[in-house]
Amino acid sequence: MTVSYKKLWKLLIDRDMKKKDLQAAARISPSSISKLSKNEYVSMDVLVKVCTALNVDFKDIMELVPNTAEERK
Repeated sequence: MTVSYKKLWKLLIDRDMKKKDLQAAARISPSSISKLSKNEYVSMDVLVKVCTALNVDFKDIMELVPNTAEERK
């Protein structure tokens, strides 16, 4: 399984926010934004800060997706 943050980017578009706005609101580093942009793993602390800043739950910003045919079964 891999993590996808497509829901987060859609949410930012819906709220007319840029990644820089999220970075400032959540008080996270540019490297964390970069990792999120690349669908890489980030710490739970970063996810909590993002959810708190946007007033949403984890399921609203991310999802786990299968990355192989075997995992899709």
